[in-house]
Parts: sequence; structure tokens; C-alpha cells
Amino acid sequence: MVERVWVLMEKLNAQQIKAKAHSIRVNIIKSLVQAKSGHSAGPLGMTDILATLYFNEMSHNSNNPSWPERDYFILSCGHTAPGVYATLAEAGYFPKKWLNTLRKLGTKLQGHPCRHDTPGMETSSGSLGQGASIAAGLAYGLKMDKKSNRVYLFMSDGEQEEGSTWEAIMFAGVNRLDNICGMVDYNDIQIEGPMTKIMDISPLKAKYEAFRWHAIEVDGNNVGALMKAFKEARNTKGKPAVIICRTVPGKGVSFIENDYCWHGKPPNEEEAKKALKELGAEEHGFQIS
Repeated sequence: MVERVWVLMEKLNAQQIKAKAHSIRVNIIKSLVQAKSGHSAGPLGMTDILATLYFNEMSHNSNNPSWPERDYFILSCGHTAPGVYATLAEAGYFPKKWLNTLRKLGTKLQGHPCRHDTPGMETSSGSLGQGASIAAGLAYGLKMDKKSNRVYLFMSDGEQEEGSTWEAIMFAGVNRLDNICGMVDYNDIQIEGPMTKIMDISPLKAKYEAFRWHAIEVDGNNVGALMKAFKEARNTKGKPAVIICRTVPGKGVSFIENDYCWHGKPPNEEEAKKALKELGAEEHGFQIS
């Protein structure tokens, strides 16, 4: 295999990544309030992971989303699309003004992603529990073709409750797919309440290890820790790696943080203004249509 070099976008340092994450959070709020529908808590909580991934870890090219040497990002939990859309816009895949069209008629940014509409989206996703299988099949094919592209699989903690996820996890472990880096957004909420009260998935690290994965636990809102975790995953050979990211749902907005009621609802106009003020965003020129 030929070792690829990450050259198409400058790698940012931790402080610069935090600044990108802040901009992404602001744009998540702006897009959700204008859409008047969508998910708030998950996208805000996963932002630090996405910013670290796109601005430090992954090989990708926003000018050529189909670049053959790219790493693949597989979003399994499609409902968190507002976070990914804002990240793709920040990375230059499409103009930020597109974010104002989230979930609107004729938009390229649907409530759940469509790979045919949105530059940078590798898969369409809706029902949970499908991404792991897609990622495992893709990684297996890359191995067969002797390609060194990596596959980054982003999953929710809720879909760790599903059997289809674990069938794919077992397949990846048995086939030693060390070109997969999984991420679990472990924010401990789902639409009906705290996960620990609905279907507790702990001990998650031990389960992945039992399925022959290298498992790393990390503070998913700590950019420095995430950078180290991605490096450890990338250096893991002979088995797939997963980063279990403990995140704060709604991170950065006090009245959304850790409240499962915000899993699937957007802020209204007053809540959006309050959230943007907390984030220190410049509101001048921003109008809610």
C-alpha cells in the first residue's frame, strides 16, 4: 500500500479547531430556527468531534468531494445532519447560505441526508443502525482493492441498542478492518429520555473489546483529547478502532445542555436569540425568515 499524505487542507491546531467548532454551533442554531424543525441537542454536542475530524484528522477535498484518495465519512445517525451540514459548509463544500434552506422545499439539505443532493455526504441515512454495515462493507472493499483510504463511522449511542449494528461490528472485528475508525456520540439521551433509564448500553467499551475492536474512551468535547484519540486509532493495526465520545448534548447552550427534551426540537426565535447570545455570536444582520 502507498502511504497517503494529508495535503489538501491545512491541519489546524487545537485552538483553531475550537474556533471552527464555535462557528459551526452558531450556524446550527441559525439553521434550526429558520427551519422551524430539526434536532438541536445532538448536533451541538457532536460539534467538537466533527471539527477535529474535518480540520485535523481526515484526508478530504472540498473542491472535489469525489476525490478517489479521500477518507470516507459515514453518518449513521442521519437526524444529526444539521451538525454535519454546518461542518461541511465551514469546510467549504458549499456556501453557508445554503444552511438557511435546511428542511425547506427544494433544499439540498434535507432533514435526513441525501447523498445525491449534498456535496460531501457519502450516504443517505434515516433509520438508525445502518451506518455500521455500510462502513464495514466499504472498508472491506478498500482492503480488497489494496487501498489505504480510511473509513470514519459516526454513530449515536441510541443505535448501540440495535442488533444490525452489532452484526456489522462483529464482521469488522473478525475481518481485522483496521481502516475503520468508529465514533460513538455517547450523550446518554434519546427521544424518550435518558438512555440509562430506557436501555442501558454500558459497559460499552468492554462490549467493543469483546468484538475484537480497540476501544478508546474520551471526553468528546475536549479537542486536545480528541486529537490524541484519533492518532491512537489511526496507529492501531490489526483491528478496527472505536472512540467512545462522552459528550454533553446541547453543548454551549445552557438551557439545552443535558435535557433530552431537546433531542428532536429546534429553538424558537426567542430561544435562538438567547442561544446566540450565550455563544457570543454577532447577531447584527441576522434575520429570522
